[in-house]
Amino acid sequence: MNAYVDRTEITLWVRHADGRWSPRTVWVVVLDGEAYVRSAFGRRSAWYRQVLRHAETEVEVAGARLPVTLRPVDDPELVQRISGAYRAKYGLSWPGPVESMNGPEAAATTLRLTNVGQGSQLSA
Repeated sequence: MNAYVDRTEITLWVRHADGRWSPRTVWVVVLDGEAYVRSAFGRRSAWYRQVLRHAETEVEVAGARLPVTLRPVDDPELVQRISGAYRAKYGLSWPGPVESMNGPEAAATTLRLTNVGQGSQLSA
């Protein structure tokens, strides 16, 4: 979906154990046709911890919410390339926050968005 290339932010909806949903607005980058997000607060972020526990997650697209799977990115070279994508997309407008997003704590939380909607791959 080309919709993610130009978006500054997307909204992830994460389902809590008690059934309620909570939104989390995050920056998104697209690299090689794949969309990626990170937790600005690293592993301390509640939404990130819930996603790792396989909480039901949705992404809001043009007013509609679609199921999505988020998978951790473990490849250090890919994580560095994603950091470059954050720098290229957000660095001029928000240099301080970008440095924080590219720091080791946030970079360690890099997630790939997959299986959006009916099993389709989120891509550029």
